[in-house]
Amino acid sequence: MHAYRTHKCAELRASNVGDTVRLSGWIHRKRDHGGVLFVDLRDHYGMTQIVADSDSPALPILEGLRLESVVTIDGDVKARSEATVNPNLPTGEIELFARSVTILSKSEELPLPVAGEQEYPEETRLKYRFLDLRRETLHANIVKRTQIIRETRRRMEDIGFTEYSTPILTASSPEGARDFLVPSRIHPGKFFALPQAPQQYKQLLMVAGFDRYFQIAPCFRDEDPRADRLPGEFYQLDLEMSFVTQEEVWDTMEPVMAGVFESFAEGRKVTPAGEFPRIPYSKAMLDYGTDKPDLRNPIIIHDVTEHFRTSGFGLFERIVEGGGVVRAIPAPGTAEKSRKFFDDMNDWARSEGHAGLGYVTRKGGEFGGPIAKNHGEEGMKALYEAIGLGPDDGCFFAAGKEDQAAKLAGAARTRTGEQLDVIEKDAFRFCWIIDFPFYEWSEEEKKVDFAHNPFSMPQGGLEALETQDPLTIKAFQYDMVCNGYELASGSIRNQHPDLMVKAFELTGLTQADVEERFGGMYRAFQYGAPPHGGMAAGVDRMVMLLCGVQNLREITLFPMNQRAEDLLMGAPSPAMAKQLRELHIRVVEQPPKA
Repeated sequence: MHAYRTHKCAELRASNVGDTVRLSGWIHRKRDHGGVLFVDLRDHYGMTQIVADSDSPALPILEGLRLESVVTIDGDVKARSEATVNPNLPTGEIELFARSVTILSKSEELPLPVAGEQEYPEETRLKYRFLDLRRETLHANIVKRTQIIRETRRRMEDIGFTEYSTPILTASSPEGARDFLVPSRIHPGKFFALPQAPQQYKQLLMVAGFDRYFQIAPCFRDEDPRADRLPGEFYQLDLEMSFVTQEEVWDTMEPVMAGVFESFAEGRKVTPAGEFPRIPYSKAMLDYGTDKPDLRNPIIIHDVTEHFRTSGFGLFERIVEGGGVVRAIPAPGTAEKSRKFFDDMNDWARSEGHAGLGYVTRKGGEFGGPIAKNHGEEGMKALYEAIGLGPDDGCFFAAGKEDQAAKLAGAARTRTGEQLDVIEKDAFRFCWIIDFPFYEWSEEEKKVDFAHNPFSMPQGGLEALETQDPLTIKAFQYDMVCNGYELASGSIRNQHPDLMVKAFELTGLTQADVEERFGGMYRAFQYGAPPHGGMAAGVDRMVMLLCGVQNLREITLFPMNQRAEDLLMGAPSPAMAKQLRELHIRVVEQPPKA
């Protein structure tokens, strides 16, 4: 007999009744039924019920052990009575009568419970992550994560992509976040950077003559944590293709992403491959108020600026006269909602830092509220007819500068959809956001800057860069969005050195700057670079959506906390003086905060 187990804790079935077996695992639960002790024994695979009564020498030993102690149990498999069969457990038809117990490892009193999975402070969960990971839901999430990655890798290989590994120690790259720097011992005063993404390397692979590259790549960005972004490191499905248009990238990746989601959807609907809507950025910002629209929400925002150019409602008229816009957010079927519902939405908008959210009520064709009263009956009817609202539909309004109004309208669309419970359930709705602006105006730096990936190809090429207003240039850039989350971002790349220099010159950099910062790519583009493009999909966000959780910590093995600390391993930690000397680094003590 094996030293520890003949079977795993999820294996035994009714066909094993009468067998003498050996199981090993953790004591998950104990229930004392007056001289009969029931123990749930757990391992990675599942659970088996152990029974020990007064005839069993195992009884006093099991009674004396704390939960989460590790034991080996020898015993006989017995059938449960019909009344005690557990249909929710794969091993629910049997139980193991314990003949002997070997203690492999005793547990101290637990700092957090494993069984039951009750809420517990995150700091404690992360400090004792090895216990937290024993919990059923988190354990299952981590297993599913691995399965999702495996399925993604299989699908990429099946369509002719080859996985290549790119360096972890590299040079700084402008990905929009802070780098993690690694000091060089051999080159005093110089630093490597951990890659924010393998962007330059994957482009260089295309220049080197490879094609259809992919990698499940670790990426490192020194960012502040939030629910859908972990501090430190995350993983991307990174890919690149040569001699492709953006349409070919979309047509290639839709079956992969839809297929992965269908494999783990568990009955939830998924947008079929070939049917992902392709929405221009400008339309997304108008219709949804965001470039990450949740298409499960049927509410569409409308621009009603012209309706208020001349209006009895002076506030909106003045906003329009000053170059602002007015956006309408339908609130369908709200005739029975009280005024409080609308006032609460206005209060919510103010709590989010906005000036407020105007509204109109309508019941049986009768308009209500100050906006309707001042704008006038005929004006309201014309507005409602123009945007397709009915006699029992209310409407919210966001007014102000275009970017501010769009932001409020987008947030109000989401909240209205939630409050009215009109968001489609159990579905993954994908789309592409396309035709992003190539540049944007940086108010902070008072200059033009890249709006997206700086290595993208501008639509119109060099001619557009030389003749167009930079803020009107679109890029061959695209995002894949699912249920309000950006799942992937990509572009067709700029592979012409003169075009690359011109693109950076418009942001204030010189040719010398480009050669210094991106010398590898700039040099490579002078020796025959193919047209190429690709994208990177966030593996962690894919897993988060498929596991149905709201926080990336619930699908990550050993995450940091909100302060970017690893409480389990005690990182970051001070370095020893000897290490600092070898790295030619001196730590400057920060003055205490006032």
